[in-house]
Amino acid sequence: MINGFKASLLNKDVFSVTWELVPGRGAREKSQEDAIKAAGQAAQDGLVHALTLTDNPGGRPAMSAASLGAEIIKLGIEPLVHFTCKDKNRNGIESELYALDRSGVRNLLVMTGDYPVSGYEGRPKPVFDLDPVHILDLISRMNAGLEVPAGKGTVNHQPSDFFAGAVVSPFKANEAELMAQYYKLQKKIDHGASFIVTQLGFDARKFHEVLQFVRNYRADVPVIGNIYILPYGAGRMMNANELPGCVVTDQLLADLDVEKAAEDKGVGARLLRAARMYAIMKGMGYDGVHIGGHNLKYEQVKYIIETGEELSGDWSSLLRYFDYPQPGGFYYYEKDSVTGLNSKQPVNRAGLPGDVPVEFNYQMMRFFHHLLFTPGKNLFPAMESYYKGVKDPRKHGFEHFLKVVGNDCKDCGDCALLDIAYQCPMSQCPKNQRNGPCGGSFNGWCEVYPHEKKCIWVKAYAMLKAYHEEDQLEKMYLPPVNWDLYQTSAWYNYYTGRDHSGLGKKDKPE
Repeated sequence: MINGFKASLLNKDVFSVTWELVPGRGAREKSQEDAIKAAGQAAQDGLVHALTLTDNPGGRPAMSAASLGAEIIKLGIEPLVHFTCKDKNRNGIESELYALDRSGVRNLLVMTGDYPVSGYEGRPKPVFDLDPVHILDLISRMNAGLEVPAGKGTVNHQPSDFFAGAVVSPFKANEAELMAQYYKLQKKIDHGASFIVTQLGFDARKFHEVLQFVRNYRADVPVIGNIYILPYGAGRMMNANELPGCVVTDQLLADLDVEKAAEDKGVGARLLRAARMYAIMKGMGYDGVHIGGHNLKYEQVKYIIETGEELSGDWSSLLRYFDYPQPGGFYYYEKDSVTGLNSKQPVNRAGLPGDVPVEFNYQMMRFFHHLLFTPGKNLFPAMESYYKGVKDPRKHGFEHFLKVVGNDCKDCGDCALLDIAYQCPMSQCPKNQRNGPCGGSFNGWCEVYPHEKKCIWVKAYAMLKAYHEEDQLEKMYLPPVNWDLYQTSAWYNYYTGRDHSGLGKKDKPE
């Protein structure tokens, strides 16, 4: 059976359109019925190629996107299911993928997901057992016929047919945030992302930047631009960073404030803004758009598509409507003085100051790493010899004390400190991201603890850059934590090759 969304996105003569539906909480409430009704309208008209279904947006419970996707596909239109990391461990993720495969739901948009904030009897426990890079890797293996243990050997499952994409946020104000996003984007592509969807923002130069970055890295990967029909209320929340990852500047918020005074309360202005974004993205060379908005009607989606098509022939004249840079914001490429977009020349980052100062703890950790943990050098042979004689790896009180004091250690036993500039993703990142940041940071601050904790990936980039080693974050890949090692000595696991480092199989960076 042909996957209509995949076919539209890979056909260079088609501009693919997806429309976001929010299932909402409940099973037979108005929001679910409205979603099914909208799906039927879109299926009949043929202007929309897939319906995207959110997965517990805002960190609140909602009807399963996977379940609703199986219902929508029967209406004759492809669902694009948001597939997040926050609520299920790796077994639950694999199980849901099997269910989606069997039901014929093939299109997935893999993302970290919003940090859980509410649920039955209070805040639920976050899971984040895998990150998006891990899930994309799992999906790629499933598409090839996942190899699993069976008796004394292994068997390969029947290959699945998933078409999985990933998300990137180019709307970051500082160098460390943006570079960490792009490093993670490369890993997502390398581990199986078949298309990329941008986060929400209204800066034309940023939309051009991320498109150019992807084209330069892997020209065959389709890119979809995010269009959100933005009312003043949502804009005010985004401006206050109450919807992490979505950027609305003070100037844009002021423009929305003027628009809402109109007789139609600004509806016409925001629909026209969306149509202009459609035209610009098509003109720039995007492969499609993702259209979303609260209580958006199909007639409005149709207006955006049809008006956007009419405007696309003169798209460059519309760029002036999306001149909303973040104050002092960092761009990956030098600005093109003619178009106002980007040249092909990356900014020279070498002379730019770090976004956070180098910490004393980092300097000390570098010293001890060089002394104790660099294979074949200094005290490494003695440490290796000692730990190979240790009988009980659970006895590690001194090590645990040092790492609790210095790194708030949670005793996972599969330590990532050596890989991420001595920033621990298990204790210092609420989403346990082992291969790069989520999209929710703002001005370097963690999404969950704004103005309290800096994102560990921002810190890692800044620390490494001080030693001209930031490209380590681009090259490294960390597998999921091996929970067999929980509450055992990470030093023992490192020196004996039990952890992810594969000591003896590859060299660790000094």
